[in-house]
Amino acid sequence: MVAVGRGVSRWKPGDRVVSFHHIPCGDCFYCEQKLFSQCPGYKKVGLTAGFDPNGGGFAEYVRAMPWIVERGMLAIPPEVSFEEATFIEPVNTCVKAIQKARVAPGETVVVIGQGPIGLILMMLSKLAGATVFASDPLAERREKSLSLGALAAFDPSWGNWVEEIRRGTSGRGADAVLVAVPLAAVVPEALALARPGGRVLLFAQNDPQMKIEFPAATVGVEEKEILGSYSASVDLQAESAELVFSRRLPVRELVSHRFPLAKIDEALTLAARPAGDSLKVVITP
Repeated sequence: MVAVGRGVSRWKPGDRVVSFHHIPCGDCFYCEQKLFSQCPGYKKVGLTAGFDPNGGGFAEYVRAMPWIVERGMLAIPPEVSFEEATFIEPVNTCVKAIQKARVAPGETVVVIGQGPIGLILMMLSKLAGATVFASDPLAERREKSLSLGALAAFDPSWGNWVEEIRRGTSGRGADAVLVAVPLAAVVPEALALARPGGRVLLFAQNDPQMKIEFPAATVGVEEKEILGSYSASVDLQAESAELVFSRRLPVRELVSHRFPLAKIDEALTLAARPAGDSLKVVITP
């Protein structure tokens, strides 16, 4: 959230706004292809509380450069809380992923991992008209997934769940599998879940040191696609905000813990090592 100070013509002091985190240049090859996160200047022009554009995430004040103000800020409606508005960026990243995976009405989608991001991917797939299955090793997260719209939520340690998905799709498998956990071992399982010609989208595989192995024939013979999606897209900001502001996505249901600033260490530890009942952890100054 950004409190806008003096000298900015578009916004008044005290306006409640949410800011896009990075603004691409808009003129390079990657921007022309709408691959904004690959723009060479993308990560150099963000909000900042220090010398690095990514710095100062918990600072009391941040600096918004003119291009951020002009192209990256939206007003928060009076009835929407700051807590809800913090979801616009993660929702944006998930909308982008759903579009990259080409989720369509009538399709069967599996979302692996039902943390906050996996739950958003699940809900967006359902809004797109798909039938959605989910998996997560934590029972509480499976229960939350079912309450928010998944047709079924499986424990991945249960050996028959891949066959159960196939039985529900006339033996074919899922049209799209969205991987929302950063585990290399999950990718072959995701490929096994996808039907021939299906899509597997990797959302959480961002570690440059991670190596993934899978049977080459799943791509070369069965024609399954492996897709990636990273960061948010500035041209999806208005759509993402509408999903949150209208409450078509019940993002408040994803907040499980709230901590005061004095307990930030405890909050970050819980976020890094989730307990059974933890989802989105919010720090309230």
